[in-house]
Amino acid sequence: MSNQLPEIEDLIKQFSKLPGLGPKSAKRIILKLINNKENMIKPLAKSLANVFKNIVRCNDCGNLKLLNKKCICENNLNNYDKICIVENLADMWVIESSNIFKGHFHILGGTLNPNDNFQQKNLLIDSLIKRIKKNSLKEVIIATSATVEGQTTAHYIEDAIRNDKIKISKLGQGLPVGGEIEQLDDGTLISAFKNRVPVSTD
Repeated sequence: MSNQLPEIEDLIKQFSKLPGLGPKSAKRIILKLINNKENMIKPLAKSLANVFKNIVRCNDCGNLKLLNKKCICENNLNNYDKICIVENLADMWVIESSNIFKGHFHILGGTLNPNDNFQQKNLLIDSLIKRIKKNSLKEVIIATSATVEGQTTAHYIEDAIRNDKIKISKLGQGLPVGGEIEQLDDGTLISAFKNRVPVSTD
């Protein structure tokens, strides 16, 4: 039987759910927090409470925004003519940090799973189509991962937005098979964007 306090055990379980953290890593983090309660736990708890209370997902672009405030997709005054479609926020952040792309972003919030009969669930594909029409874009760059689910989602989007007036392209050389966008280094990502290929309209 464990001699750890139930509160500590519960905290370990919660931290262990985070990407890249197992029970051992979670324990080390929690011990560090407990040994610095005033300087670390108190401000961390405040920050988490603020995020929980005030940060929501935009129903139009999928980005994060303040509750009851306009999203950046509404306030964006730059006259961009391109939009980059990604699976999640981590993908958008890594592309932004590379400075390879200047334009609008659309965060789907996941991928389609062939085993679920391609149910969209919380994916923002309908709002994507509306944004493309509203902003008179010239190019749609599909930057989903090179996984089965990512490519399935890409094909679905291609079919949904295909028309004669807009260029549809996908990331090209540099994106390894099975690779996820957020795991790519800047050099590989830049190569994938520079060598993006147009999608056939047949």
